[in-house]
Amino acid sequence: MIALLRIVFRLLADLVGLIALAFRPQQATAAENLVLRRQLALYKERGIKPRRIDAATRISLAFLSRLCDWRSCFTIVRPETVIRWHRAGWRLFWRHKTHQGRPRIPVELRQLIRRMANENPTWGQERIANELLLKIGLRVSPRTVRKYMPKPAPGRPRGDQRWSTFLLNHAKAIISCDFLVAVTATFRLVYVFVVIHHGSRRLLHFNITADPTAAWTLQQLRETIGFDDAYRYLLHDRDCIFSQGLDASIEALGLRVLKSPPHSPKANAICERLIGTIRRECLDWLIPMSENHLRSILKSWACHYNRGRPHMSLGPGLPAPPSAQACPAQQKSRHRIDVPLRLNVKSLLGGLHHEYALQVAT
Repeated sequence: MIALLRIVFRLLADLVGLIALAFRPQQATAAENLVLRRQLALYKERGIKPRRIDAATRISLAFLSRLCDWRSCFTIVRPETVIRWHRAGWRLFWRHKTHQGRPRIPVELRQLIRRMANENPTWGQERIANELLLKIGLRVSPRTVRKYMPKPAPGRPRGDQRWSTFLLNHAKAIISCDFLVAVTATFRLVYVFVVIHHGSRRLLHFNITADPTAAWTLQQLRETIGFDDAYRYLLHDRDCIFSQGLDASIEALGLRVLKSPPHSPKANAICERLIGTIRRECLDWLIPMSENHLRSILKSWACHYNRGRPHMSLGPGLPAPPSAQACPAQQKSRHRIDVPLRLNVKSLLGGLHHEYALQVAT
């Protein structure tokens, strides 16, 4: 847009200059042309290279060349250059006048094609065109779909599924476990063992010990895993507590053990996030006096984590949602409650957290 305005301004300035020259005496104009030609000849003799001509100057010179004998006037450009400028302007004129090619499809349809391609990386142009025709009733050529499909990322040239999709498809069958360290008021180290379900983000089990062993850890996992559960994979790191005998016993329960790579906490990110949440929302604000005190603190917080704390990864949602009777009805207004209800506030951990619920006003 700025370049177009510059070209229009240059053409208007040259037109005003041309009109002003029409009212000047002919002898003054001829003398000025002679002086200017001498200056150009001096520049040419000294071999001074002029700077590159911009688009506005090209259009202006091409327009003025039609009003005089330009072959004898121009010295800074060659005659074939001026002819090329004329041809380029002619092509631009006809391109703007004829509108070659088919008109572009609507913006909403283009956005829909990109969305379908991003959400379904294994779909090609034919599949997207068929989906649009059979499901939505829009007839679009597969070549048109290919034109508006986003370019594949360098890391996924074949359109493979994302890691998030892979993990989401297997999240219901994966549980993970890990240890975290807590310090009591007497500077005693205690170990907290946690087990979390990837699909629901529910804290399945936790326990505390001052001397963690493989036998103790195996017992905690036996208490967590039931015969009716649909768990198929157990993810843990390569800590020495998780011995080969422990993994063999876990596999005897019907679970396949997955070990994260060495020094790679992000490979067990969900469990590591749980540990960070325990620290940020509980242990960083309280000093446990003993193991029993720490157990009671974590018991209260675990109930809040599963039943009262919204999780953004769930939509948001709750790992253990309440029954349908306890769920509030959807209100007609976004900011006003139609039914007379009373807000019930429940304090947790001495007021560190609060849970809010609606009850029928009495």
